[in-house]
Formats: sequence, structure tokens, C-alpha cells
Amino acid sequence: MEKYELLPEQLVYEGTVTSSNFFQPGRLGMEWVLASHRSDYVERLFALELSKAEIRRTGFPMSKALVDREIHIMDGSVQAAVYALEHGIAMNVAGGTHHAFSDRGEGFCLLNDIAITANYLLQSKSVSRVLIVDLDVHQGNGTAEIFTDVKEVFTFSMHGESNYPMHKEVSDLDVGLPDGIEDAQYLKRLRKYMLPLIDSFQPEFMIYQSGVDVLKTDKLGRLGLSLQGCMERDRMVLQLAKTNHIPIMCCMGGGYSERIRDIVEAHANTFRLAQEIFF
Repeated sequence: MEKYELLPEQLVYEGTVTSSNFFQPGRLGMEWVLASHRSDYVERLFALELSKAEIRRTGFPMSKALVDREIHIMDGSVQAAVYALEHGIAMNVAGGTHHAFSDRGEGFCLLNDIAITANYLLQSKSVSRVLIVDLDVHQGNGTAEIFTDVKEVFTFSMHGESNYPMHKEVSDLDVGLPDGIEDAQYLKRLRKYMLPLIDSFQPEFMIYQSGVDVLKTDKLGRLGLSLQGCMERDRMVLQLAKTNHIPIMCCMGGGYSERIRDIVEAHANTFRLAQEIFF
């Protein structure tokens, strides 16, 4: 998507970051992919042997370049998490592929970078409890499935109740939102759930899926947030992480507004707030 090129350019142009703040991900080791995904699915994915029905479910025409891109995105989130452990926060300009299940891809997601990153942190013994905060307009169904009954990971998804996927998985905490909800009510609900969750789960790391398809201008979202409201959402999450000394990795998730500048501006706000709050 065009936003993946425009967002870094905008951030450098305005001086929010410099080129030295960026890192180039490589190919994530296959052992970390297999910690979250079933081996039979991974083998068929990399061999480009998915069935027509499986390919149709992903929404992508299958190609080697697509799979290579996905494995680099996975490494980007894992590397960002490692940087976050050192610096408090780090961001993946892409990622947020929360519709990928352990055994299949869905909704433009082939592998689940959120799950892979959480399992990397746990299995490398970097942390013992990971909180996933998924505020994309679509439920993080794949992430919920992967971490069913995994007590070290808490999955929190606040999403459009009537939006994709029509069949929702069961996260540790699901908050379904009505179509058209605006800034004040959205932020009130987020505050209601986030504050007690930090206190009760006591996470040692947060992964934040900061999709901007919650905007009123989004073609697929059906919610009613303004750019300011979306920024205040990000501020709440990042400030809670900073105040409670919880390292946080942010991945960008969805955004489908008609005007590309609305998408880039909303994503750029997440980075601007990271600089303001953490540095």
C-alpha cells in the first residue's frame, strides 16, 4: 500500500524522526514462525501450495514476493519489540496482521506478527506477561485463536461489533462498538477498560495494534472518530505504557480512508506522540 512509503517520508520531512531512527528488517528465523503457526500451513504457504479457497480467504494473489514481504514484516515487529525493551517504545511501520490464525491466513494477513512477537518475548524469557491491545476497527480474531487459554498473554480487542469478521473469536476481553460511535464515547469506553486491565494483569510488555480504520473517513470502518479522537486514543495507550514503565511495540494495522493524506496523518500522529511521550 502507498501509505507504507509515504509515512516514513512524512515523518522524516517534518523532523519527527531522522533516517537514523529506522532499521531494516531481515528474514525472521523459521523457528519463530513455527512457534505461532502450524507447520503444515507454513510449509504449504512457503511452497505456494495453498488451495484456491485458502488463497481467496487471504484476499491476496499468491506469490513468492508476497510471502517474502510477510516474513520481513514479521521480523520488523520482533526487532521493534527488542528495541522497545531497551528504549521503552519502538514501532513497525507495517504489521498488525491480526487476522492470521495458527493454521490459515485471512483478511490480507498471512502470518500473525503480533502473535509471533509475543511468543518470541515469552520463549526468549525477555518477559513473562504480554498484553495485546488491539484497537483496529476489526476484531483481532487470529490473535485470539492463537492465544486461547495462554495465561501469559492477555488479548484485548475493541472493535466494530457489526464489522468484519462476522464470526468473532473469543479474546480475553472483547469490547464491541456500535456503528458511528464518536470521539467522546469511544475514549470513555477505552479508559473504562484500559485502566483496570493494567492494574489487574500487570503486563511486562504491551503490543499495540494501532489501526486507523476507526476514522469516520474510513471506507470500511463505519465508526465516527475524528483525527483528533484517534490521536487521543493513541495518547491514552502510550501514556499508560510510559507511566507504568511498560515497554511497548506499536504496529500500524489498517487504514482505508478515501484520501491517503488522512491515513498518513493518523498514522503519523502515533509516531509524533511516541516522540513526545517517551523522548
